[in-house]
Amino acid sequence: MRTLIIGLLLSALAAGTALAVYPSKTINYAGCGAGPVAFSGRHHSQPCSRCHNQQTFPRMQQGEVSITMAAIDEGRLCGSCHNGRQAFASKDNCQRCHQSQ
Repeated sequence: MRTLIIGLLLSALAAGTALAVYPSKTINYAGCGAGPVAFSGRHHSQPCSRCHNQQTFPRMQQGEVSITMAAIDEGRLCGSCHNGRQAFASKDNCQRCHQSQ
């Protein structure tokens, strides 16, 4: 019984520290007129809850939240980190996220 409880606790800890995207994985988004966006796990390997919370991205399903440059430039969504302090600013850095077509 003790082994079972320890196993369950370890499983819960491992689930809580899951990464947003594994370092070896990239998620691709269609983007808009600026071109597709590649979300690289190499650059975004942090706990899911860092972005997936009620203030930023409340759902962990691609396409559930409409991402616009206006929202990002206002400091919402990706802009909550890509503000020039925590990560490079989104403004005037299109090519850092948007891949040429």
